[in-house]
Amino acid sequence: MDMRVSLFATCVGDQFFAESVADSVRLLRHLGMNVDFPKGQTCCGQPAFNAGHMEEAREFARHTVRVFDSSDYVVLPSGSCAGMLRHHFGTLLGGKTGAAHPKLAGRVFELSEFIVRVLGVTDLGDGLKGQRICYHHGCHALRTLGVREEPMELLRQAGAAVMEWEAAEECCGFGGVFSVKVPHVSTAMADRKLDTLPSPDLVTSADGGCLMQLAGRAKKRGMSVPFRHLASVLWAATGSARGSGAPSGGGVGRGGVTGG
Repeated sequence: MDMRVSLFATCVGDQFFAESVADSVRLLRHLGMNVDFPKGQTCCGQPAFNAGHMEEAREFARHTVRVFDSSDYVVLPSGSCAGMLRHHFGTLLGGKTGAAHPKLAGRVFELSEFIVRVLGVTDLGDGLKGQRICYHHGCHALRTLGVREEPMELLRQAGAAVMEWEAAEECCGFGGVFSVKVPHVSTAMADRKLDTLPSPDLVTSADGGCLMQLAGRAKKRGMSVPFRHLASVLWAATGSARGSGAPSGGGVGRGGVTGG
């Protein structure tokens, strides 16, 4: 399939989930994509946008549009950053509120969304057979992009038992600058999620920020459940990952961030 996919690593991916970024590339190439990684990419501008620094956010947006101008598709291992590109760039750069920028419209996708909606793939292999997994729906992936069933379907088709989790669709409390400005509320939101967590073999999500929030709080509470980025879990689903196919790297466990 002659389709050029440009991977947007994101700041959190670059700094804390480097192995999951690499697993995104491995997975897309495994599915026949021609993947590149534009070196000029920087932050999407979401931290500045959320903090109210609109001119700085516009500068990031203009730069990002230029960097990915010739890409057939822009795929991100992050629902949060994908939501920023798809739903706020148009507004920042002179369009209607919530409108996509014309040069990015229809080309920006979160990783699992791209695999299912664009490639039409739901079966990656059976590399997760027998694993009990809880999935955290990040707010931007779920509410901004409407991505709910795509990651769940990919996990189930790979043999995982996706466990019922009362708070699966509740916010983890990270919210970028929110977790710094309102730490007590942020912590309480994370604790609510962890209080309702069953006993999975691992927890996964499409957003690294959410995983760091939950893993950090879980470590503080002495919980041993591992947290793994969805990109690495889906790469393991193909059976091509290291070892027996168990998720490798790109995770946050008791010892902090790994794989990066």
